[in-house]
Amino acid sequence: MEAEFIKLYEENPEIDKIDKIVDVLRSGGVIIYPTDTVYGIGCDFGNVKAVQRVCQIKNTKPQALSFICYDLSEISAYTKRLSTPIFKVMKKVLPGPFTFILNASNKVPKVLNAKKKTVGIRVPDNNIPREIVRHLGNPIITTSIHDEDEVLEYSTDPELIFEKYRNLVDVVIDGGYGGNVGSTVVDCSHDELELVRSGLGDFDDLL
Repeated sequence: MEAEFIKLYEENPEIDKIDKIVDVLRSGGVIIYPTDTVYGIGCDFGNVKAVQRVCQIKNTKPQALSFICYDLSEISAYTKRLSTPIFKVMKKVLPGPFTFILNASNKVPKVLNAKKKTVGIRVPDNNIPREIVRHLGNPIITTSIHDEDEVLEYSTDPELIFEKYRNLVDVVIDGGYGGNVGSTVVDCSHDELELVRSGLGDFDDLL
């Protein structure tokens, strides 16, 4: 069945459309959505079959996936040993274009941290994925949509994304053109800030 193409505006995402997307996620669906960096593909993080679908589409392993939380309080439920200095750093820059690698709590589904004890977590500065998470009641999986183009690393046009993935996913959200720079990845699992990948977020803002 072909994916549904849903237009949403970041400033004021329509609740009825958000609820429709949440219903798709709860039934094991896979969606493509905008963030504050690049478009992502994901699902309800607790649905094993949906996670496996995402991995098959992206040709990746569950342990390589991150997830999107609504805010810092939700992050604390899925991490352990979050020190005060690290919490203050995250509070300063979130929502924002950072992925923080943190020690996973036992609330993180086993499919995501079966072989490691850390998890990558995002709170993007975009109301669309955050409202989806808020209405869903738990995080969604996120991994970036990449492009085979030699110049553009990421797909930015939602209509072209739809053409490519219309038979692979259940919903493609048109939130306008996406960016072409991924999030900055920072490892905080040892209570220190270690830059893993430079991206849209300025690492100096964390120091």
